[in-house]
Amino acid sequence: MDTLVTAMLLATIAGATIPVGALLARHEHIRIRWLETEFRHIVVAFGGGVLMAAVSLVLVPDGIEHLSLLWICIAFGGGGYVFMLVDRAVAQHGGAGAQLMAMLLDFVPEAMAVGAALAMNRPAGLLLALLIALQNLPEGFNAYRELSAHSRRTPNAIILSFSALVLLGPAMALVGHMVLAMLPALLGGMMLFAAGGIVYLTFQDIAPQAVYRGHWAPPLATVAGFLLGLIGKVLLVH
Repeated sequence: MDTLVTAMLLATIAGATIPVGALLARHEHIRIRWLETEFRHIVVAFGGGVLMAAVSLVLVPDGIEHLSLLWICIAFGGGGYVFMLVDRAVAQHGGAGAQLMAMLLDFVPEAMAVGAALAMNRPAGLLLALLIALQNLPEGFNAYRELSAHSRRTPNAIILSFSALVLLGPAMALVGHMVLAMLPALLGGMMLFAAGGIVYLTFQDIAPQAVYRGHWAPPLATVAGFLLGLIGKVLLVH
């Protein structure tokens, strides 16, 4: 029961950075225009670095442990393919909500993985919760900007809906703790599915947005995002 409470608490904290990112986007305003633009690119790039850290340090290493090569290919490739289908469907309806959908598609399986990992007493669960919190901040930032630009919803309504998404974290952690911990192969498949989707998302959407010609801070922000994940890996796992 202690691990269940811990898992739900960590998933709640990780999800809470979604509305925090939205609030930052709402109030973000820098007088110098080029600096404001570069700041937005830095936020996007930092999120990309954190996502790649989650893939390479947690999702893939833990996901492949209990699966054959065939199922590894199916799960990882299927994640990329499903994200592509969702991306195309959203684009055909005007493009609004792509960032939000992408955020949910990786937040849900990752929160489940947190619950399952803690049920199995694996330190990777704590690391994954940290990475989810770090990635949800820029994803909430970008999703808010996208929705505010392409929908008629008021800023308060968007932030309120983002706050409601926080509840997904503990709910999915509960499912992971109670169900997926007893099905390690299924858990591994879900982690690889999320990893494949994140790789697609990173190179389809995040990396192109991060590019800002003549400025070097955004690429360094990608390195910083990955480095934070690496530091967490060393401190929490080793």
